[in-house]
Amino acid sequence: MKLGTWNVNGVRAVVKKDFEGWLASSGLDVLGLQETKAQDDQVREALFGLSGDWHVYSSSAVKKGYSGTAIISKVEPVSVTHGIGVDGMDDEGRVTSADFGAFHFVTVYTPNSSSGLKRLPFRKEWDVAFLDYLKRLSSEKPVLCCGDLNVAHQPLDLARPKSNYNKTPGYTQEEIDGMSALLDGGFTDVWRDQNPERVQYSWWSYRGGSREKNVGWRLDYFLASAQALPHCGKAEIWVDVHGSDHCPVVLDYQI
Repeated sequence: MKLGTWNVNGVRAVVKKDFEGWLASSGLDVLGLQETKAQDDQVREALFGLSGDWHVYSSSAVKKGYSGTAIISKVEPVSVTHGIGVDGMDDEGRVTSADFGAFHFVTVYTPNSSSGLKRLPFRKEWDVAFLDYLKRLSSEKPVLCCGDLNVAHQPLDLARPKSNYNKTPGYTQEEIDGMSALLDGGFTDVWRDQNPERVQYSWWSYRGGSREKNVGWRLDYFLASAQALPHCGKAEIWVDVHGSDHCPVVLDYQI
């Protein structure tokens, strides 16, 4: 199976940028979307009529036009769940999970710590709760977690590490530690595991021609549990795909 993840920065916006044509030519079997910025009925409406038989599942935020995740799949999953089952953390539509029988596929839009790092305390609580959630799933079967984790884990994961360290959301020590805890908890950053020294980004600010200058961050990941890792083939960051300030990350997976 070819699996993908993409923060589309608004599903209703990306469908106006030939999303359907891109999806049809992508070869993907399953795609996790983040930052759909739409209610469930709006996600279904935006993706209605995709060529091919795609199943659409979404988790929307209570706040309209905010956050949200979705999974679109050619393969109908055994079951789909929304959220992580923790009070106070499931009203922003940040997690959609599909059980495909042989593995769990989880797509996540990790909370941003926001300007002034005002949401950093919530983000730290989220990181702990989300790891517990993934561990619960991995006790059942292999887990693949993909999405915008809103953190650059290593200095080579962003263009300007020194000027951003402990100042900018996504590159504070607390967020780095949260990512390290995920990896120490039995999950592998598949792309980095395959590309230990490579510099490639998945997000660029719309400001200052950042994408043209390749002043970016690697915020989008595929994480594999120990059981899932042996089934993982090549992981790629599709930097040439536009339509959002993020680009897709894809992974070949052998069942």
